[in-house]
Amino acid sequence: MKADVVFINGEVLTVDKHNSKQQAVAVKENVIAAVGSNDDIKSYIGEQTEVIDLLGKSLIPGFIDSHLHLTIYGTNLLGVSCIESHIHSLEDIFIDLRKKVKETPKGKWVRAWGFDQLEIDEKRFPTREEMDQISTEHPILVIRTCNHMCIANSKALELANLDEHTPDPEGGIIERDAHGQLTGKLIENAHMQMFKVARYSSEELSNSMKLASDAFIKEGITSIHDAGAYGEGSETLRIMEQAVRNKDIRVRVYAIMGSLTNSHDFVQQMVQAGTVTGLGDDYFKLGPVKLFTDGSSTGPTIATRQPYTSDPNNSGIIYYSQEDLDRYLGSAHKKGFQITAHAQGDRAIEMLLDCIEKALKEYPRTDHRHRIEHAGIASPDLQQRMKELEVIPIPNPVFMYVNGDVYKEYYGERINVMYPAGDYQKLGIVAAFGSDAPVTFVNPLLGIHAAVNRKSKTGQEVGEQQKVDVLEALRCYTINGAFASFDEERKGSIEAGKLADLVVLSDSLLTIDPARIKDLGVQLTMIDGQILFKNEQLEHPARVSR
Repeated sequence: MKADVVFINGEVLTVDKHNSKQQAVAVKENVIAAVGSNDDIKSYIGEQTEVIDLLGKSLIPGFIDSHLHLTIYGTNLLGVSCIESHIHSLEDIFIDLRKKVKETPKGKWVRAWGFDQLEIDEKRFPTREEMDQISTEHPILVIRTCNHMCIANSKALELANLDEHTPDPEGGIIERDAHGQLTGKLIENAHMQMFKVARYSSEELSNSMKLASDAFIKEGITSIHDAGAYGEGSETLRIMEQAVRNKDIRVRVYAIMGSLTNSHDFVQQMVQAGTVTGLGDDYFKLGPVKLFTDGSSTGPTIATRQPYTSDPNNSGIIYYSQEDLDRYLGSAHKKGFQITAHAQGDRAIEMLLDCIEKALKEYPRTDHRHRIEHAGIASPDLQQRMKELEVIPIPNPVFMYVNGDVYKEYYGERINVMYPAGDYQKLGIVAAFGSDAPVTFVNPLLGIHAAVNRKSKTGQEVGEQQKVDVLEALRCYTINGAFASFDEERKGSIEAGKLADLVVLSDSLLTIDPARIKDLGVQLTMIDGQILFKNEQLEHPARVSR
């Protein structure tokens, strides 16, 4: 048999059970035909075989991002970005919003994304009055980087029927000033509810999904676990599945059945519809049902067992009572679903573990692979319960790089057990990494850099004992992600018979200075045996964070 594509002279990091390193790989159609030395693979080279000389660069399994938001990432590209290099102040954002208003028909939504009050000169949110000065004829939203808060102008509040008499929704806050007037700031579930009216059209969603998929492929991501979007979850799921079939989305999708708006309604809908985790194929498959239990780590609004170090009167926001959490997710477990929830604070994690433990006692099930999205403050007692219950945490190591300094301020010593990849490895807990993009950078190499170095972007150590070596970090971004979606026999490592999802890096991952991992780039991305991205000129592009 002759191969379609052969890679030679490489540092092939197979991520098999032995973490073996090889030299060459042969690909036939959409699968890996053989892995071995250059001599082992010679016989697979024919006249029509494309031979790629890796020149010592790393060939790795395609990255699996186990938690990101494809739709939100894509729709953000349609709006005003607050993370551009020229953004230093509120006025810089307002200038870009005014430009967007001029090109947007009256009455249509104008959105800005990626806002972080800590990254601008004023160190504050914009006011409702400042937003109204931009336009009172366009509804405008400035969405915080965490996607758990926003500032709305008067037109947006009007369309959402929000005024000084509107009660706070459960798990959310409609902020008011000292006189009881709305400031425009919407927190947690109040923010989520805004997107009942601030929704995108089907055409916008479809276009944005293609933009996101193309962006992910350039970063070496070949599979994603999509963690949901705003609005009608079933409609977004339908459009996403269609985009996969039309090849507008080329990454493989494990679709977590969750919505940022009324997640429990979507969970109940999917449970009652007769669907179940695992329906689908190698390109699009239904994943777990998902709820939101608490808030944002940088808000900060996560639910903690002890008050924040920065605020002794604040322990965050809980979306559901234990009874409701048990009811919604317990019924899904009973029907055979994988279950998960956004749980950042230790209080929220404990509630989710209580829910999973109760569900397993009432309806025992082996190999359930229930998950915890983020599992931010994972104290040793919670880690031990994860191990006993065989739960898969989905930590976000890149958060420590981007947010490490503010985490120190908010949570103090608890930073030593935030996204604790080192502890998970020691305990034998399978953890799968996710970026949570667009909350932060989607680049998996920056995530690996953060896991290996455990330093913030300013160079501060942030829980140094949670470091892992580069091969463990790579496993968490490849085979462990496959395990979290029941796909470890199909992908996640470079082994004969597995899907040909492969990535070539710009240099050796093993020999580069660990402090420079974030400077590595992706030279080639192959999905299903097809080269979908190739950058012949790439050497060592800088990955500069904001």
